[in-house]
Amino acid sequence: MAETDSMIVTRDDGMVRWLTFNRPEKRNALSLDMLERALEEVRRFGADAASRVLILTGGGDRAFVSGADISEFGRGAGAERRYLDLGARLFHEIHRLPKPTIAMIRGYCFGGGVALATACDLRYASDDALFCIPAAKLGIAYDVDLAKRLLDLAGPAAAKEMLFAGRRYDAPQAERMGLVNRICAGDGLARETAGLAAEIARNAPLSVRSAKFAIAHLLAEPSGRDRSECERMVAACAESEDFAEGRAAFAEKRKPAFRGR
Repeated sequence: MAETDSMIVTRDDGMVRWLTFNRPEKRNALSLDMLERALEEVRRFGADAASRVLILTGGGDRAFVSGADISEFGRGAGAERRYLDLGARLFHEIHRLPKPTIAMIRGYCFGGGVALATACDLRYASDDALFCIPAAKLGIAYDVDLAKRLLDLAGPAAAKEMLFAGRRYDAPQAERMGLVNRICAGDGLARETAGLAAEIARNAPLSVRSAKFAIAHLLAEPSGRDRSECERMVAACAESEDFAEGRAAFAEKRKPAFRGR
């Protein structure tokens, strides 16, 4: 295990990197320092060819991330703006990673926790998870990127209800809305999440990246789409060493060993 900071902990499990927001006494509320350290770690993961999947989770068993540490806003003029800007940068950096990301959610997932989870590709949740965006009850607003990611997952009606009312939603409600891929009971959450991440990590990295890019292309505004890059990535897969390895492994009835090239 590598302790980046007492409140941000990372560890590697084979080709899977775990990043934990480790402040259980505060239900993992995000401080400025946590945002800065997490941003560094996300960038480090993106540059590490040996790590193929990132799992984000919260320390303890009461919360994924319960939102912002409001006490940070009393640091002086501009602290709130800096906090919001840094949070937006972190969520954007996670969302734009070419490699897969998974949010493993226990307990409270409020405000910035929802922003963090929706920035990930997949979300596995415990059966006691709770989701809420309380912005309308606090007199604040989230930026358009969060609204877009929420819209893409839950659709306009559910996104509006969640943002307008500031209600809490349990795990089954979140699953029906499309916020959660799967609900796991008890100790099964870590096992299911780790198993999924390992399965993805064993697959051909170029194929996984191509699929992620293609889906992002289809969800983007027309002006932001890049069909030629999609086609280039498909061609790169067809010409890759991994494709040759996949064919050979299939013929030899063995598991392939993909190298990402």
